[in-house]
Amino acid sequence: MSSAALRLAHMNRVANGSSNNVTKMMVVRLARRNCSVGGFAMLEQSVPIVHRGCDSTSIAAPQTQQPPQIRYYSSTSPASKDYPPHTLFPMPALSPTMETGSIASWNMKEGDEFSAGDVLCSIETDKASVDFESQDDGILAKILRDGETAKDLKVGVPICVVVEEPEDVAAFADFTVEEDSSADAAAAAVTEEAAPAAAAATPAAPTATTTATPERDVDPEFALMPSARHLSQSKGVDATVLPGSGKGGRVTKGDVLAALANGTYMPPLATTTAAAAATPVAAAAPAAAAPVTPTPLSSMVVTIPPVDTQGSYEDVANNNMRKVIAKRLTESKREVPHFYVSAEIELDNILKLRKVLKNNHDVKVSVNDLIIRSSALALRDVPEVNSTYNTKTNTIETHPTVDISVAVATPTGLITPIVPQTDTLGLSDISDKVKDLAGRAREGKLSPEEYQGGTFTISNLGMFGIQEFSAVINPPQAAILAVGGGIPTIVPTPYNENDDEQAKPSVKTVMTARLSADRRVVDEATASLFMSALKKYLNQPELLLL
Repeated sequence: MSSAALRLAHMNRVANGSSNNVTKMMVVRLARRNCSVGGFAMLEQSVPIVHRGCDSTSIAAPQTQQPPQIRYYSSTSPASKDYPPHTLFPMPALSPTMETGSIASWNMKEGDEFSAGDVLCSIETDKASVDFESQDDGILAKILRDGETAKDLKVGVPICVVVEEPEDVAAFADFTVEEDSSADAAAAAVTEEAAPAAAAATPAAPTATTTATPERDVDPEFALMPSARHLSQSKGVDATVLPGSGKGGRVTKGDVLAALANGTYMPPLATTTAAAAATPVAAAAPAAAAPVTPTPLSSMVVTIPPVDTQGSYEDVANNNMRKVIAKRLTESKREVPHFYVSAEIELDNILKLRKVLKNNHDVKVSVNDLIIRSSALALRDVPEVNSTYNTKTNTIETHPTVDISVAVATPTGLITPIVPQTDTLGLSDISDKVKDLAGRAREGKLSPEEYQGGTFTISNLGMFGIQEFSAVINPPQAAILAVGGGIPTIVPTPYNENDDEQAKPSVKTVMTARLSADRRVVDEATASLFMSALKKYLNQPELLLL
């Protein structure tokens, strides 16, 4: 038996053994005339879907077994309309962390033929825009998701229909994807059953009745206990009409709670207060006197002053990348124990080295390239920082290679392409690599392996005039370095008691670097060693050339 037949048989056993009506769906895909599994390689990671129209005798379940309940994806039930052999291509998982994606554009139209390696569409993932390439030949019969319907699609949702024969394209003109509505019908039934119960549980509105003022041995202003007064005011009712169970007939909090639970009528507080202020003599009336009929709240006119708002605004929806960034950074700040160490580093020596390389050797490198090179060597000296934390096993993984991720701002969000084996690259190689990665990142042309992974991250905002900031760790990495810009600073010279005349202070270009570290992996002493090593390489840039 072939590997495809074995896989189909295993899927049948899984479906037949499931007890969940939602998950009991056909897991066999009839992709070609011979019922072979075709389409994209990513389909193996997506939701498999049944299609009728080819011989299924090779995959039929035994007659003695009860067939599983099937969820179909079609505008017309397959039992009533028989479509030609076809394949539904679902939204693929183009990265390990991808949960949803949006189709940015289709490169082909309905009816176009394509071959293996052709790009069908461009999909915007949680990291970048990735081309969706075909792994086999076929004809695009129907585009199921486009425009507004192609945004925030979960992995596995069908996006197009592919056939093998050109004459089969016309049969899918009215083909649409609709999931089985049994779950919605069940939810509606539950709602209908819950509605009468909720109506029966709702107490009837209390009927206003005349209540005689109870006799008390205390003044009317002390008729309510403090807790009862607070509760009645919060409910907007006058609890002085209740007979009190407290000392001297005072109303307690328990009396108010019991009256509210039993539906005992209590007049509105605002109306009673206004009536008492208008007729103060009524408070001394006999106990048998009937209270004044309260004024309905509906007849009260409340004047709301007009509010003049200035300016206008526009709601801009976040793209997938920014949504994922917000989610990951929130999880990082909540779950990763951050701590921070900062160091002020003089840049005068590396600025001199830049000039020498440019004037004497025609080599152009940036300060960021020198910082990346220095960080790579410091990570090699302090390998504990070049580690990641495995949350599944609660273990620390120290990596043999230094792969630095460099934060790059793009129009769609922040992305961190990786410079692999950074400690083995020279300054020119690092400069060329960073320029290439940053350029393709802004164009959305990075492949997943170029931005997934990494052992350490550097975020440099010095070119934007930022002096210092704190960065959020990118899990599972254990640390990230936040680099500010160089600022001219007056630096005092060390005092020497043997000199009659002390040296004058000098002006240095000083940069603030702040390391955010995961306390589960890196302790304070280890972070200090890393910052000391980084400072040594930047103060002695000739070491970077070795």
